[in-house]
Amino acid sequence: MYLSRQLESSVKKASKQFPVLLLTGARQVGKTTLLRHLARDNRTYVTLDDPLVLNLAREDAALFLKRYRPPLLIDEIQYAPGLLPHLKMIADDDGRPGMFWLTGSQQFHLMRGVSESLAGRVGVVQLLGLSLREINEFPGIGEAFTPTREKISRYVSTSTGLSLDELYHHIWRGGYPGLALNEGTDRDLFYGSYVQTYLQRDVRDLARVGDEMSFLRFMRVAAGRTGQLLRLAEMARDADVAPNTAKNWLSIMQASGIVYLLEPYHSNVTKRLIKAPKLYFLDTGLAAYLTEWTSARTLEAGAMSGPILETWIVTELLKSYWHNGKRAPFYYYRDKDKKEIDLLIVQDGVIYPLEFKKSASPHKRDVRHFTALGKLGMPIGHGGLVCLNDHCLPLTESVDTIPAWAL
Repeated sequence: MYLSRQLESSVKKASKQFPVLLLTGARQVGKTTLLRHLARDNRTYVTLDDPLVLNLAREDAALFLKRYRPPLLIDEIQYAPGLLPHLKMIADDDGRPGMFWLTGSQQFHLMRGVSESLAGRVGVVQLLGLSLREINEFPGIGEAFTPTREKISRYVSTSTGLSLDELYHHIWRGGYPGLALNEGTDRDLFYGSYVQTYLQRDVRDLARVGDEMSFLRFMRVAAGRTGQLLRLAEMARDADVAPNTAKNWLSIMQASGIVYLLEPYHSNVTKRLIKAPKLYFLDTGLAAYLTEWTSARTLEAGAMSGPILETWIVTELLKSYWHNGKRAPFYYYRDKDKKEIDLLIVQDGVIYPLEFKKSASPHKRDVRHFTALGKLGMPIGHGGLVCLNDHCLPLTESVDTIPAWAL
């Protein structure tokens, strides 16, 4: 069974504009399934996971591209970056849009080759796991989220409410299609295999990390800090690795689609903002597995309950941008007076503030720090408090509550 993805329209648009399309994302998010569905029988498919095919691509790229002619879908292109200059030559000679579709699970190994070889010839789109809307087959909104009253109303009216248990069950299992769409799939077996494959294929082979167990320990330390300020020195200490190693390993996790760093908002006017980014895992199920929460109920009642909900909200909002082919203009606000705002969406010169709260009884004091944005000297748009209340209600003249399940 194929489940429609919001990213489909962006893939089609990029394929009509560029000779080469590159779809990136972590393992198991559905890249190959998406492109094979769109290609149907009109495009040759070849995977570099096949050792014989991979050997040909590495040893004789010119012969590989004579044997496999466009329109062509090449899966896991990062294993044979030597193909990229040859794709450039074909794209320059021919120039037809949509000749090559590529998937890649590891941007850290791949993007340098893309930028050097295919600049101006490749459209890059990024896929995350399934959003709640995709899983529940809600009608697609077809636009990136901003907390205007019109959009909030549209999101709420095209969603179905979830209980607290149902929401945390979804958070605990995560958004990887192989798990999210099959309740019968054993979650621990899935993530155990996922982590092992990630360590053996992506981390060891491509990133040249020698000590897999130390890297796994670092992943677990990072998962325990999802939704928090990034403190690399503390993470390095807890994982028992050198600070430079921790910095390098975090960059690997970021570029391979495991974590996302949310930068602080800054301007020339404000000089007192905290500089460290916030760390978020891009799949809450993986974060919960690494931190060893054995059930959705214990996760909801445990110490990570708030940060994991915040992580899930941020990733759902990211999907609304990335799956519509847009860059997410996301920041957080925190100053030395300890005034914090969980998320700022900065669009067309307007700041839209969002706060996240694990509460079914929101109060206007929850968004009191929104007033601190006045000193930025920019227009402040309508804001929102994403919470567990089931209704969209006005908190102030410019802030509404937003049910978490409506995202």
